[in-house]
Amino acid sequence: MHHFRGLEPLPPDLRGASVALGNFDGVHFGHRAIFDAARAAGGLLGVVTFEPHPRSVLLASDQPFRLTSPAGKARALADVGVELLVEVPFSRDFAALPPEQFVQKVLVETVGAAHVVIGFDFRFGAKRAGTAETMRTLGAKHGFGVTVVQEVLAKDGASFSSTAIREHLRAGQPRDAARMLGRWWEIDGIVQSGHQRGRTIGFPTANLPLGDLLEPALGVYAVRCSIGEGDALRWYDAIANLGRRPTVDGETLLLETHVFDFEGDLYDKPMRVQLTGFIRPERKFDSFQMLRDQIAKDCDTARTMLATTPAEPK
Repeated sequence: MHHFRGLEPLPPDLRGASVALGNFDGVHFGHRAIFDAARAAGGLLGVVTFEPHPRSVLLASDQPFRLTSPAGKARALADVGVELLVEVPFSRDFAALPPEQFVQKVLVETVGAAHVVIGFDFRFGAKRAGTAETMRTLGAKHGFGVTVVQEVLAKDGASFSSTAIREHLRAGQPRDAARMLGRWWEIDGIVQSGHQRGRTIGFPTANLPLGDLLEPALGVYAVRCSIGEGDALRWYDAIANLGRRPTVDGETLLLETHVFDFEGDLYDKPMRVQLTGFIRPERKFDSFQMLRDQIAKDCDTARTMLATTPAEPK
């Protein structure tokens, strides 16, 4: 996948793509309908998105909400066949552009789009003044086609939306979230060094901060995790505690992952952790021995759950 960051004009051989335009946080099934429409329009399949997420810029006091990190979103887009990704730097100055200047700068000058696909509720430009009809009008003016994709519903009538996925994760329902995403939800990052208390009770962990990612229900999860990148990527069954460690300090929010049947140093290595099943809420224990005993039981539960968990959610 060709990946560009910024508003410099694309190379001539990459101009003229059919592009899906939006935030696409989560890259869920609703988003895939937009990608499919762009693919059907012909030519190179592109996505134009924004970094950082506009909500984090315009609502700076908002709690972390993202379903995908920038790297995670790029990876998910490549996995569904996107050939060109353009990340537009989002700022308050950029948000103040009137709709026509937005289209001129992004879709005409930077991308040179031949066709643009948006969701029915997509808004763009200053004060979100640009609508689907605005995009059609500007497309006719600048010579690119426009397709507007209507709301996509699941078999049970529920809307595929990032909001619904966030609600499932906050409720400790990773499988329901995965059914809307089309894959297991992930927390990714570089493993940090910690206090190594897990090692002292027989359960060493790899620690990841959540950063700008959504905070799902705190507790213990059955997970699958990857270690490394590229040809060195390997997947393992594991168990993870997501929380503030009330038995230890009760303050620092971390994902602590104990990888089954693994020996080696994980510090500073890239890791992806897929939440596949919720085991229990986080709780405080009166002693480290009680904590150790409970972790041992949780590990047995996680192994049992993972033995019947498919690699792709169903």
